[in-house]
Amino acid sequence: MKYKSIAALVAVLLLALPGAVRAQLSTPEGTPAWPNNPWVDKIKERGVLKVGFDTFVPWAMKNKKGDYVGFEIEVAQALADDLGVAAEFVPTAWDGIIPALLTSKFDVIIGGMGITEERRQRVAFTDPYEFSGVGIAASRISAPGLSSLSDFNKKNIVVAVKGGTTAAIAAKELLPEATIEAFDTEGQTMQELLSGRAQAILAGAPFPADLAARNPDRIYVPISGILTKEPIGMALNPRDTEALPALNAWIESRQAGGWLSDRWSYWFETLDWEPEVR
Repeated sequence: MKYKSIAALVAVLLLALPGAVRAQLSTPEGTPAWPNNPWVDKIKERGVLKVGFDTFVPWAMKNKKGDYVGFEIEVAQALADDLGVAAEFVPTAWDGIIPALLTSKFDVIIGGMGITEERRQRVAFTDPYEFSGVGIAASRISAPGLSSLSDFNKKNIVVAVKGGTTAAIAAKELLPEATIEAFDTEGQTMQELLSGRAQAILAGAPFPADLAARNPDRIYVPISGILTKEPIGMALNPRDTEALPALNAWIESRQAGGWLSDRWSYWFETLDWEPEVR
């Protein structure tokens, strides 16, 4: 079926939403009208949406001016704009980000968090707004010429990962015989690989491929593409589940208009943003 206009397509999509959410999200001007619930009311009354995240290239990082930029920063800012409030970004170490959410250090995690069953036991996830995956890069210094997971699944192979991430989980599942070393930041894993102390890193795409492209004399991609595919969602404190229908409808509306795919393409399929941060 073809639609003659964006408005017609949006109208059809709105009809597919639950009635209560549809009625509150559609306005003549097309600006979201948020449902009356404690979470949304709290944010609007305060005038600030507090967003927890950690730095992962190109999800969130600092530009040359010291401001945070990246795919997740744009998603969080767009959500705050549509709520009619300011966005306050709260950088948080990844291994402590869920405890910080549960102790109300911020309202929501928007930070490339993969939806896993283990995390579902602790937080409430929205519907996915994108899909990501884990890639691998290897050292030409200490592990030249390897080309399969079995090549890396050995005790003498050190694999560096950022602790608490789905890459760390994937490393243990895909490379159970390898020596997995967890670090606080992706920058530390990069240094381990550049020095040859680690034979490989596993990290969220496109970080491994970008790292190899910038350092072709020392790093290569032994297995192209991604090793895993994972849905990415916003994470809420379980007590705030009443916000999920509205947030899910917001995600759907941003997907329908093509905005999310456009921003994903910019940050993950181009390097147009690199001059701003390097």
